[in-house]
Amino acid sequence: MEQPAGTGRTIDLGGPVHVVDHGGLEGGPAVVLVHGLGGSHGNWDLFAPLLTPSARVWALDLPGFGRSEPGERRTTVQANVGVLQRFLREVVGEPAVLVGNSMGGMISLFTAAASPDAVRALVLLDPALPGGRRRLDPLVAATFALYAVPGVGERFLRLRRVRSTPLTRVRAMLDLVGVDPDELPAPVVDRAVTLLEQREDAAGMDRAFLAAARSLLWILLDPRRYRGAMARVTAPVLLVHGDRDRLVSVDAARQAARENPGWRYEELAGVGHVPQLQVPDRLAGLVLSWLGDVAVSGSAARS
Repeated sequence: MEQPAGTGRTIDLGGPVHVVDHGGLEGGPAVVLVHGLGGSHGNWDLFAPLLTPSARVWALDLPGFGRSEPGERRTTVQANVGVLQRFLREVVGEPAVLVGNSMGGMISLFTAAASPDAVRALVLLDPALPGGRRRLDPLVAATFALYAVPGVGERFLRLRRVRSTPLTRVRAMLDLVGVDPDELPAPVVDRAVTLLEQREDAAGMDRAFLAAARSLLWILLDPRRYRGAMARVTAPVLLVHGDRDRLVSVDAARQAARENPGWRYEELAGVGHVPQLQVPDRLAGLVLSWLGDVAVSGSAARS
């Protein structure tokens, strides 16, 4: 099977964390890609290589996702903020551009608010956001209602895991986030299937997923701390949102842009929840142009 660009390895950040080093322009800005709920480093396979001519690029699997087996670690949003802070400090070693999608956007934003010296710029791709007037997609609402209920969420994931193939689950997730799996390069889908097949602690992955999902839902139900973090971010922010996002209403993104007028907001017509898979070329051009506008440059100094 064709392998993605970049070199993967597992490092210890209070437990195993799988990292893909995509390499890139030596001396260019450091860029760290942070996936969303249920995602992995593979979510960036089409996007990361488009950045490497201009930047040094890493993608990591948060604990409990991708190849980062959960063990006994907590996998809440705040626990993963701590993991990302350690990664920036111990691996990147210089202020970085964080690019976060969905839950990864929320984690990246909290990180930028808590560690301003570690974050040079912040790119939020369809981040999990509170607010918005549009009704949530019925399938999305029903799915997250199941996740939220102790016992029910665990049974739902277990039954789905034993009654459907990894390929079926990958295709269903892609459809939910607005990506036609038949339009993706076959190796991208194949690698996602392989990640599911190779999990050593599938039940632990289910628990990690639900812990992350429930912590995200609690933050959105009482978003005062989240909005406070938004107000504390001092780095330049680019907020990008697809107008066909089924998981996070585009109204919520428009509201966040109004409440944070210093941010740049870009809305992508006809795009769903994961623009890095659906329109990677368009997105890379937008991100690199914006980084040039805000004068983000690299540094040769690394730990």
